[in-house]
Amino acid sequence: MNKFDLSFLTPEIKYLAGTDEAGRGPLAGPVVAAAVIFDRNTVIRGVRDSKELTSEEREKLYKRIVARALAYSVCAISHGEIDRINILQASLKAMQLAVKRLKVQPDLILVDGNKTFSYPVPSIPIIDGDAKSFSIGAASIIAKVTRDHIMQRLCQKFPYYLWSKNKGYATPEHIEAILIHGSCCLHRKTFLRKILCPESDLQLDFEIEEPAD
Repeated sequence: MNKFDLSFLTPEIKYLAGTDEAGRGPLAGPVVAAAVIFDRNTVIRGVRDSKELTSEEREKLYKRIVARALAYSVCAISHGEIDRINILQASLKAMQLAVKRLKVQPDLILVDGNKTFSYPVPSIPIIDGDAKSFSIGAASIIAKVTRDHIMQRLCQKFPYYLWSKNKGYATPEHIEAILIHGSCCLHRKTFLRKILCPESDLQLDFEIEEPAD
């Protein structure tokens, strides 16, 4: 993964930022993006797509990443903004703002996925970037750990949705809680139509999601 990032560095491109998001699929809470820049000689063993790691592994790597990063930042876009502009645009906005908040500005940005955002320096979308790029993989870990912590804190206010366990994803327990208690102020209303609409058939018309560990 380090070699992948190093292949983009030139005399003109000294600082490379990787950015990724966490939380596109959940029914509740924000989408969180992170951006990170490393010195070209930095190596952190174990960094890869956050979805391939256990929560314990992510927590350990998170501490190593933020300690050794040349610069890193995080941005969260609220559930309300997600409903207003849609999840794709909210994810891109979160990544754009995360890059903007870096204390060291990059000369090139690697963006996880097949789309990118407007920025004063060039950006390149990398499909499966969190599995290819060291900096994107690190950003995915920062974003995932940060969002998990947010959902764990929010679970204290709304315990019956079990967000500390499901992180807001559409697990059977989460859906059942919504049907019993209704939605709350932190749910993404545009994501609940298939659940709350009486004409919907949950078994046929809604795909159950399981959160990453």
